[in-house]
Amino acid sequence: MAAAAYNALADKAIAITACSETLPQNEVEDAVVLAGKIGIKHKLMTISELASPEFVSNDATRCYYCKKVRFSALAAWAEEQGYKWVLEGSNADDVADFRPGMKAVKEIAGVSSPLLEVGLTKQDIRRLSKEWGLPTYNKPSAACLSSRIAYGLPVTAERLKQVETAEALLKKNFSGQIRVRHHGNLARIELQPEQFASLANPAITNEIVSEIKKMGFTYVTLDLSGYQMGSMNQMLGK
Repeated sequence: MAAAAYNALADKAIAITACSETLPQNEVEDAVVLAGKIGIKHKLMTISELASPEFVSNDATRCYYCKKVRFSALAAWAEEQGYKWVLEGSNADDVADFRPGMKAVKEIAGVSSPLLEVGLTKQDIRRLSKEWGLPTYNKPSAACLSSRIAYGLPVTAERLKQVETAEALLKKNFSGQIRVRHHGNLARIELQPEQFASLANPAITNEIVSEIKKMGFTYVTLDLSGYQMGSMNQMLGK
């Protein structure tokens, strides 16, 4: 979407990365590199959802409060700077998923979801990205860190950092989709099933367990169902 905006508007467009405790540092770094490749102006804006007690309480509507905080701040900044629209990247596939944050986006004036409005799916976006030479065309999906924390368990900077650090450790030994779900004193690891064989190496397994326990977890488990997008939503019957 940033590439499309730059192609259409050149220097009249700007890309914003909302930086908070819920965004891994490597994602910030990737955003800087991608904006440079596209050529679009780019701003890192600090917006902390942890300032919202409703978000921190971490109920089923957590994403609603996140988007409310984030896009209210973005819309206010855009108005101050003379930008008419804030564009966000929801796509047609998101309609079929549990996405309470989409309600907040609709409530804020000046925020639009062009990829969704024209019916582009995730597959369509990946195809177009490849045609345009964008390195992110095959990048694995990456939800925010708060999606790893079990509903009802307050979202804190410490817990978000535990998840970020644990996932960074796992990425040294495994590829594909990797998640560490935070259940208080238990870390539940999700890997793609084809990666399970690597855990047969005791040296790798022992190091992972030892290091993750040092991060503050008492128990470390592997989910034998493998990686599942939005698996925490199963707690809600979604």
